[in-house]
Amino acid sequence: MNYDEIISVRKNKTIYRSGDTVLKVFDASYSKADVLNEALNQARIEETGLNIPKILGVTMTDGKWTIISEYIKGKTLAELMELHPEKKDEYLERFVELQLLMHSKTCRGLNKLKDKMNRKISETDLSATVRYDLHTRLEGMPKHNKVCHGDFNPSNIIIRDDGTPFILDWSHATQGNASADAARTYLLFWLNGDPEGAEKYLNLFCAKSDTAKQYVQKWIPIVAASQTVKGNENEREFLNSWIDVVDYE
Repeated sequence: MNYDEIISVRKNKTIYRSGDTVLKVFDASYSKADVLNEALNQARIEETGLNIPKILGVTMTDGKWTIISEYIKGKTLAELMELHPEKKDEYLERFVELQLLMHSKTCRGLNKLKDKMNRKISETDLSATVRYDLHTRLEGMPKHNKVCHGDFNPSNIIIRDDGTPFILDWSHATQGNASADAARTYLLFWLNGDPEGAEKYLNLFCAKSDTAKQYVQKWIPIVAASQTVKGNENEREFLNSWIDVVDYE
């Protein structure tokens, strides 16, 4: 295959452009099941009618699993916020509206968010007492079946030249409670060093979705805990600081 340019280098994967396609090439050690699950997630999300890059194939490249999808020409919302800081509030509003559109969709073939979070919490090195509290809280949260992205942040939104937004990277997609997805996005703003953006985002999300801010905040320790099993040491330290199930009672 021809690689025209490297779009992004991430942990365990490199993303290339090849003409009108994008090649996501995973390290040889990457789980085959996880690659195929990501491709299946993306194919299922296509059926919801959301604007996403279409899956064109899954193959092997030099012994590495590769997902081939459409190339969407444009700039990410993160790039636009960087280029036009005076428009950040406008972009943030559009960002939230796109997330709410996504949450209006259902896709019953996706894994359940609660199941994934229960599994992730069990895999943490948190104390048995804290894990018990988090599992109990999670079980007590309302069960929904909305499409949840799991990594919804401005760098995963690309705005095509004609203004059409597309949502990228469906590897973490599940069906579940939209407020859990919002809690994850809130933490991602913090992880990106933008606490002011995090607060603006959360206020906008709650206002536009008519959701109590305290309800989203109840999800934060659960979501933070479920994310500690991945990422680097600094991220884990930050996420651990949010896992205080007492503060949000």
